[in-house]
Parts: sequence; structure tokens; C-alpha cells
Amino acid sequence: MVESALEGRVDRLVERIAEQAAKAGASVAVAESLTGGQLGAALAAAPDSGEWFRGGIIAYHPEVKYELLGAPRGPVVTEPTAVAMAESAARLLLADVAVAVTGVGGPDPDEGKPAGTVVLAVTGGGRPTQVEHLSFSGDPIEVMQQTVEQALEAVLTRVSPGG
Repeated sequence: MVESALEGRVDRLVERIAEQAAKAGASVAVAESLTGGQLGAALAAAPDSGEWFRGGIIAYHPEVKYELLGAPRGPVVTEPTAVAMAESAARLLLADVAVAVTGVGGPDPDEGKPAGTVVLAVTGGGRPTQVEHLSFSGDPIEVMQQTVEQALEAVLTRVSPGG
């Protein structure tokens, strides 16, 4: 029941993103780590996604974050990493708006941070890059689902007028 309620929320968010992106003529991209492609998959399933969704980069291994996305070497569950991921995704995928997520899905801590720690960055839309530090509870799948939902909220805000 909880899973289907979450799926329904994700579906509603991507439908709203599709509407707003079409109205704004905005393109969207993602760079994701702990969500392993789930964020991009949600956006690709949206109505008319071929018109506005540029694609995504799944940068699961730290070397991909460093070499492809320009993240600073060192810990990757950080604000500088999330910012580099979002800004590089926007540039590499020619998108107006990009969101990036990096974090600790769990079940164990990593980089001295507890499971459920997530750093999200969203860029574009004529505004400075914004970063959110989040803390979610639950098992790794629940952390991933909550992260996808929060990232979609960030994209919706960025592509919406006055967002």
C-alpha cells in the first residue's frame, strides 16, 4: 500500500514536471548516484518526455564523479560533489535544468555519514545552483524512493514559473 502510494506521488510529480517543462520550453537532465537510474527512469516515463528530458548520467562509482562530472577528489557525499554533478549534467546533456543526488543509501554508514544522508543539487532556470542536505529513514530502497521524490520536487520547482 505504501509503495503504490509513493508510486502514485511520483507519477503525479512527473506529470506536473512534463506540463511545466512543456510550458516553459525547458529541458531537464539528471546526474544520480545512490538512486542508480531510478530518477531518470521516472522522468523518462512521463508524458512527452522525449520533448524535454535530455537524459541522465548514473555516476555510481566515485571515479565517474571525479573524471566525468568534475567532482573534487575525496568524499563524494558532499555539497561540492552534488553541485559538480548537477552543473556538469546540465552542460554535458545540454539541459536548461539539472538535478543531482549523491548519498548513503545504507544499510551501513559510509564516509562517516549515517545511512539516509543525501545531498541534492539543482541548477538552471536562470537561478543559482541550490543544495539541500537531507536525512531519510528506512531501508536502502526506502531511502532511494524518498530521494527520487525529493529530487522530482526540486525539478518541478525549478521548471515552474516563479519557482
